[in-house]
Amino acid sequence: MTAPALRVGIVANEVSGDILGAAVIAELARLVPGIRCVGVAGPRMLDAGCATLFPMERLSVMGLTEVIGHLRELLGLRRELLRFFLKDQPDVFIGVDAPDFNLGLERRLRAAGIRTVHVVSPTVWAWRPGRVKGIRRAVDLMLCVFPFEESFLREHGVPARYVGHPLADQIPLEVDQRAARRELDLPATGPLIAVLPGSRLGEMERLAVPFVETALRCLDARPDLRFVVPLVNARLRAHFSAVLERLAPDLPVTLVDGRSRAVIAAADCVLTASGTATLETLLLKRPMVVGYRVHPFTYHLVTQLRLVKVPYAAMANLLAGRELAPEFLQDRCRADLMAPALLDFLDDPARVSVITAEYARIHAGLRHDAARKAALAVLELIGRSAAG
Repeated sequence: MTAPALRVGIVANEVSGDILGAAVIAELARLVPGIRCVGVAGPRMLDAGCATLFPMERLSVMGLTEVIGHLRELLGLRRELLRFFLKDQPDVFIGVDAPDFNLGLERRLRAAGIRTVHVVSPTVWAWRPGRVKGIRRAVDLMLCVFPFEESFLREHGVPARYVGHPLADQIPLEVDQRAARRELDLPATGPLIAVLPGSRLGEMERLAVPFVETALRCLDARPDLRFVVPLVNARLRAHFSAVLERLAPDLPVTLVDGRSRAVIAAADCVLTASGTATLETLLLKRPMVVGYRVHPFTYHLVTQLRLVKVPYAAMANLLAGRELAPEFLQDRCRADLMAPALLDFLDDPARVSVITAEYARIHAGLRHDAARKAALAVLELIGRSAAG
């Protein structure tokens, strides 16, 4: 007798989650043909065959203050998803990152007897460790993408498994810069800086101005420089273009729709917001400068309550165990500080060589065929076998 089709509920809320979700969906579909995936999906998950109930961008909110401003809408969307999944119950629900949104949904679904998996551990080892109690109530299985997370979670009673990071499997150990430049129709030679001002509107609103000002200051010192900026959607492109028109209409810059991986690979160094982009830049072996700002009230709460328990903001630095990527946070996210740090990379090939070697070492350690391991773990949890 043929087993019924596997029904998967899955929710992602931003570009990095879309990438991870798509990798897991594609592997599940390969192992169990005919699966049905529905939830909240970005373009990559849609391409992998997932149906979406509403645009992923409606969940793309980050920061305490920003979430408060959108709280009514976010809670309404979560109630809508809860009603949907309780009515048309999946065999398993997978929350991809977005812990403040997904864990609450997972807890209610699990209470209704639906198996729940969360991909990407919340950074309870870094800040707000009390959240681990809520994780225990919400998930049947936590799939960890970094090696130090599994033991921490297991020690706190959370069923966890380290599977590795799909990006580490997807990105080759050796990156072809010339091919990336050809793909983007960029000059084959000459210094190039990639600028990544974030994948959310709130990030763009805070980072576009200091990042453009940094590019201008770099150009003053090195008139031969060019810049390239990947933008994840039309809304962010419009905002960044408006800042460019106002501050730097003559900046030699190429704007690219998406394709951040090719943009980073094409560059000699990178100015990036904190977040998954720092991991992607590490995996592409490019030296980087990290700039970031959150809402002042959010920053005040985080610092005054001492919620952060780790020394670095960028995952690249946490994985390296040292600040290979200079970090300029909040009031230090300024052109007069970030531009010299970028120019130092262009002028110090020996330093760049050391960083590249360390990033290559970390990359090799993160390659574990993560999507397949994640998919097999999901199937094991629900007692399904892979086809064939």
